[in-house]
Amino acid sequence: MNLNNLFLKHCENHKYEINQNQLVIINNLMDYYKNNFHQSLLSKIFKKKDIKLAFYLVGDVGVGKTMILNFFFQQLNESKLRLHFNEFMIEFHKFIFENKNKDKGLDLFVDDLSKKAKLIYFDEFQVTNIVDAMILGRLFKKIFDKKIKVIFSSNIKINDLYKDGLQRDQFIPFIKVLESNSFERELLIEEDYRTSRNDNLERFLSPINESTNFRFNKFFRKITKNKKKTIKILEIQGRRLKIENFYEKTIKFNFDELCNRNLGSKDYITIANNCDFLFIQNLPDFHEGNSDQQQRFITLIDIIYEKKIPLMITSYTNLSEINSSTSLVKTFKRTLSRLYELTSKNYY
Repeated sequence: MNLNNLFLKHCENHKYEINQNQLVIINNLMDYYKNNFHQSLLSKIFKKKDIKLAFYLVGDVGVGKTMILNFFFQQLNESKLRLHFNEFMIEFHKFIFENKNKDKGLDLFVDDLSKKAKLIYFDEFQVTNIVDAMILGRLFKKIFDKKIKVIFSSNIKINDLYKDGLQRDQFIPFIKVLESNSFERELLIEEDYRTSRNDNLERFLSPINESTNFRFNKFFRKITKNKKKTIKILEIQGRRLKIENFYEKTIKFNFDELCNRNLGSKDYITIANNCDFLFIQNLPDFHEGNSDQQQRFITLIDIIYEKKIPLMITSYTNLSEINSSTSLVKTFKRTLSRLYELTSKNYY
């Protein structure tokens, strides 16, 4: 497999700009592929100690990490899974709960995982949950012990993951496991490709006034034309989530309904699985006083982006001027970049 030539052809077909730094990462991935998927018996013997099962690609928002790893993932013929990390951990906790009366639930989960895939891909990897942080060291040690390969993209270097998080000392074992099993590479590019290609924000409307509300409602009527309005009840782990404005998988929410309530990734994943276009009204500016709501919004947009659901938003603040709580500045940068794409004219 000549990954370099395939990537150049991929960029040509999709009219992507070819960047030299991206080609360096492609060559790194080729080395990773040869070491893990295409080795002779002799080279395995001599390189055994140097083989690392994970490839961890870090870089700023919009530099093309996902594009590169998606391309690489598509080239592999091995059994593989592309997973949103939140969904992966939800399934993990569900499995452990259902097998709580059995010994070695962790081993059973990893055994089951190894039957499904030789490679797992986590895009935009980050850790924000203390429960997840405490278990990841043990979980990924067993994943690597089973020789399951993992590729990650992230905005955060391995050693900075879960930085300033609660009880971070319990997260350190995971960092050590990840560092010892990963090729960590950084993609450095000045430009954010999402914002540079999507300057026409057709569906991000600000400030909120009579004009932007009119445009929002007009587009909403266009999308929901001939669709029947119903009240949708979602059952989520024994709870009932009521959606008032449900039009055959087109959904409209006020920001407070989504992010000023005690909702989490499981709720947002369930909403996304029942949605093909999402409208959000009254997005606020963010600051120290509403950081909890901001964190929920970040989680929501991560899931919406993963599910490729277009958005329309009314906001009190222009997208280029939205602020952030101090602790979420770096993570929120990714969210803003994704909003440029999800609300752009070309995305729907």
